[in-house]
Amino acid sequence: MIKYIASLREGERLNGVYLCKYKQGMLTKAGKPYDNVVLQDKTGTIDAKVWDPESQGIEDFAVMDYVAVTGDVNNYQGKLQLTIKRARRASENEYDPADYLPVTSRDVDEMYQKLLSYVDSVQNPYLNQLLCAFFKDADFEKRFKFHSAAKSVHHGFVGGLLEHTLGVTENCAFFAEHYPILNRDLLLTAAMFHDVGKLQELSTFPENDYTDAGQLLGHIVIGAEWVGEEIRKIDGFPTVLANELKHCILAHHGELEFGSPKKPALIEALALSFADNLDAKMETVREMLAQTPADSLEWQGYNRLLESNFRRTSRQASRPEQDGRPDYPESSDARARQEQGAVRDQGAAREQYAARDQGMQRNQGVQKEGKSHPEGRESREKSGHSTLWGFDIQLSND
Repeated sequence: MIKYIASLREGERLNGVYLCKYKQGMLTKAGKPYDNVVLQDKTGTIDAKVWDPESQGIEDFAVMDYVAVTGDVNNYQGKLQLTIKRARRASENEYDPADYLPVTSRDVDEMYQKLLSYVDSVQNPYLNQLLCAFFKDADFEKRFKFHSAAKSVHHGFVGGLLEHTLGVTENCAFFAEHYPILNRDLLLTAAMFHDVGKLQELSTFPENDYTDAGQLLGHIVIGAEWVGEEIRKIDGFPTVLANELKHCILAHHGELEFGSPKKPALIEALALSFADNLDAKMETVREMLAQTPADSLEWQGYNRLLESNFRRTSRQASRPEQDGRPDYPESSDARARQEQGAVRDQGAAREQYAARDQGMQRNQGVQKEGKSHPEGRESREKSGHSTLWGFDIQLSND
């Protein structure tokens, strides 16, 4: 039976089969060769070292091999690390691939049905037809349910893309109800499409790594192009609406330095960038704190992505009925708003679109001059997330 990585403790001797996610030969300061290795199962990863790659007990293995290892679990700079003493490629009858794929803890079919309820709540006929072309296609559904939202950092697991997309869409539904200035149909459509490009940016598990298109273009451009291709198949799709939707996708990271080719220029694009940022950060912290005991107030150390030191919230901050774990269940009213889709007056929305379309030519000559995106400017990382409440934070994928 596999000893899952999440259950490992300092001082243990480990014997088991794990997926090799990373391996690179290195040299110590004294010039002695060693191997840096990352091992994975469905509960997480652990850094490992092979200090003597040429020793008799270390057989050859490569990235994406299932490897039978023997080693000692120790603590290095506050993190668990495995010193590998013996290693060999495992035979197929020694492992079940399902044990090595990190998966969402939520029901995938239930999440997808919730997402489809948001699709059905979109009243604009062009946006609804576009959404159905993607999310009601059987092959697309299968891929979308299985894919991750990131290589690392947040939602980097099977079902992660669906879980993150639903979270962002739910955030946007709340925004649309709370801020009537927002066009709900446009915002929710953009939310459901904002990361669709990750289906082509990242390979499927167990690799879950950047494809060639992902390295060259990134999910933002891939997604905007893909949505644009489907838009062109829909007769009469308004050009203004198409441009607004694609702008929301292109601007959803909020800042040029976080990988967005455009900064938000519509209120829906701004709201989407906040919703995306919020869901990504909450999951980042959740994954970080999931590795600590529920009653621990130990500081976890500086997190370079959040640019802060973090710890759990104390029991004193919890409500009496809670067990100290700050899960903060949502109210029945909030759940009702989610399930009902918080549908606004769609007649008003259609009037808004008509007024917008009629006024486009009138407004073209009075656009405010601003800075353009500098040609050739490199993003700080392949992807990230926008500033929210004073946090200038980059999240890799994302």
